[in-house]
Amino acid sequence: MTALRVAGLAAICLAATPAFALEQGEHRFNGFGTVGVTHLGGEDDGRSYGINGQTNDSWRGDQLSKFGAQLSYGLTDTVGVTVQATAKAQQDEWKANLEWAYLSWQTTDQLMLRAGRLRSPVYMYSESLDVGYSYPWLRLPDEVYSQVQVTNYEGLDAVYTVPLSYGSVTFQLAGGQAKNRDYYAYDDQFDIDYDKLFGASVSLATNQFGTLRIGYVEADITTDINGTVNNYLTGNPNDNLSLLVLDKEKGKFTSIGYQYDNGTWVSNNEWTSRMIENDGLEAIDSFYLMGGRRFGDFLPHVTYAQLDDNGGRQSSWTLGLNYQAAPTVVVKGEYKRVDTQNGYDGVFTRNAQEVFDNEVHSRFGGALGGAPARNYDGDIVSVGVDFVF
Repeated sequence: MTALRVAGLAAICLAATPAFALEQGEHRFNGFGTVGVTHLGGEDDGRSYGINGQTNDSWRGDQLSKFGAQLSYGLTDTVGVTVQATAKAQQDEWKANLEWAYLSWQTTDQLMLRAGRLRSPVYMYSESLDVGYSYPWLRLPDEVYSQVQVTNYEGLDAVYTVPLSYGSVTFQLAGGQAKNRDYYAYDDQFDIDYDKLFGASVSLATNQFGTLRIGYVEADITTDINGTVNNYLTGNPNDNLSLLVLDKEKGKFTSIGYQYDNGTWVSNNEWTSRMIENDGLEAIDSFYLMGGRRFGDFLPHVTYAQLDDNGGRQSSWTLGLNYQAAPTVVVKGEYKRVDTQNGYDGVFTRNAQEVFDNEVHSRFGGALGGAPARNYDGDIVSVGVDFVF
């Protein structure tokens, strides 16, 4: 069995697809993980970068490193239970996370129903989000994968697969809620609730031309993002201000993805659009385009990514080189150049004081103080190993 086929098998097992339903008393155990370090250069003021602000001018492993295990057990020939747990860093603290915990019922060869804690069907790689071995990068493109931080929910879904002469088409419907989740913003953690979550996706997998996926998720979002600032406009040095308040506002997320891998040529591409009703802002659009070619055990690849947010833009180029050290082990190295435009912070981290200062300068032209919003840029180097067993 080639390394490519093993990689595909590992990713399928860890995504718990209906094709691998277990018989009564049968079990399947898989482990996975990433050990890696990353470094941000170019920003000389201690600036951090990333979904949890873990990438900075120190060589750190908490942005990339993570470990996980998944256990599936057949209660009957058609009913099973699956549990997936991970250990990974959240800001500066390592935490254990229960990512999946659900019952599944294989009602027919084509239809599976699941209930419990499930992955939100947001992205092309949502089902294997923590399994770095399943995708070519060490770090998924931040421009796209920073848009929705809540990755699982409690509820139900139905997965229906139709075999075709040239592949298969899979439909998924999902519904539920995600309560008391952590949301990182402005260098701090906040609580966020997703009510009335609904998701749907359709994937067309062909034998020769790759896989096309279209997905949509919506939910009623509640959160209060606030921060304590030196409010020199009122003379209060410890003023707690709300920076964003959402009270069951409808959030909508659309994604289109395409994957291709014939053993030699590799391409991964995804476009997303996120909007929140009544927040006074336009939709946030992002995408990435990735291509690579295998030369034996080596895979060099290049990715361009872009994030457009109400007049601001972040763009990046990533150059990567992967080495298939063993059938289930990949060594990866990446260099990513990131730039922002039009006073946009992108995935770089601003704290509450900077947000306040920038807003004061924007409203009053600097007459009452503050500081103009600035652009950011950086060079991110990442090295690590992805593995499954």
